Amino acid sequence: MAERAHPRITGVHALSALGRGADALLAGVLAGAPAFTPVRRFDTTSRRVTVAATLPEVGNLADELTDAVDRACRAAGLDRTHRAGAALFLATHGGPHSLPGPAGDPTRPAGGTDAPPEVPALAGHLARRCGLGGRTRTYTTACVSASTAVADAATLIGRGDLDRVVVAAGYLVEPDQYALFDAGRALAADGAVRPFSAGRRGLLLGDAVVAVVLESGRAAAARGAPALATVAGWGRAGDAYHPCQPHPEGRGLARAVEAALRRAGLPAAAVGYVNANATGTPYSDASEAAALGRVFGAAAGRIPVSSTKSVHGHALEASGLLELVVTVLALGHGKLPINAGWLGPDGTCPLDVITDAPRPTPTPHALTLNAAFGGANTALLVSAP
Repeated sequence: MAERAHPRITGVHALSALGRGADALLAGVLAGAPAFTPVRRFDTTSRRVTVAATLPEVGNLADELTDAVDRACRAAGLDRTHRAGAALFLATHGGPHSLPGPAGDPTRPAGGTDAPPEVPALAGHLARRCGLGGRTRTYTTACVSASTAVADAATLIGRGDLDRVVVAAGYLVEPDQYALFDAGRALAADGAVRPFSAGRRGLLLGDAVVAVVLESGRAAAARGAPALATVAGWGRAGDAYHPCQPHPEGRGLARAVEAALRRAGLPAAAVGYVNANATGTPYSDASEAAALGRVFGAAAGRIPVSSTKSVHGHALEASGLLELVVTVLALGHGKLPINAGWLGPDGTCPLDVITDAPRPTPTPHALTLNAAFGGANTALLVSAP
């Protein structure tokens, strides 16, 4: 596969309940201390569950996205000329949090004078604010929004249609989605996310505002930009098994992983870490474990696996990008993140889960997986430079 076909990641920025910036994110996931605290952003007194992973001091979503894009571009060393030709692919949730709202609501733009329009026009608004002059796209495909945006960016860069794409994603925990997940009894009543563990009881939501700069090898080399990682492969597949549940044998996710491996030109044995989608729900975690078994066979029980949602929470549309950044940072640092909340092994998830302390990276290649309602599945395979 030609060098051009493997996009480079040259800049990242992330906000989560673990703090602002890549250093805070990496330190948090390696420490493995969950960031779930009582929600203060809105009233949860009528809710079954009252905790989430939120950052106390945040601006409105549009401003935080603008800041993330700008910081990622600066981290990549993009000047005004480089930005002018860059596309922006934005993954976020549409709805009332994009509109002007009352003072004190951090998910809504304050005042009415500079309020951005609704999604999808928000992407154009952000591009103008950040000096990005290329095409824009928006993704609102639930929990695979950001990973789908990365796969599309990688495809377009790989075939030479684009040289540079900024992928951004944002979700700040807000009352509407929180109420839906709580009413559906998807949130963990014990206040902990326990992926792949016995006694797991559900997911918890978390903040994430993230931006990543992807460039062709030629474009990065032309300006002497070092790569943090290479997006070596990507895959997408649907199983359409159930509106809310994945196929119990993990068929869709397995096909996505197999496609990522084929595109990367790597054997399954090359993968040294899986940052799993695992949300801490009984059914979907078991399905994901089955998917890994379908792809890796007996070796699935020997590949280090963790789900960092156990620390930073589930950021819905932004999850795929936050977890991609976690994976890139972990490979660069040479240590693999902890799967928090572990109570003990579950027979439906026969995996090598990282539970006690970060481990050294055994290979330079890692997978980060995401899945969404409706049977959508994505796999991104990244390689250390």
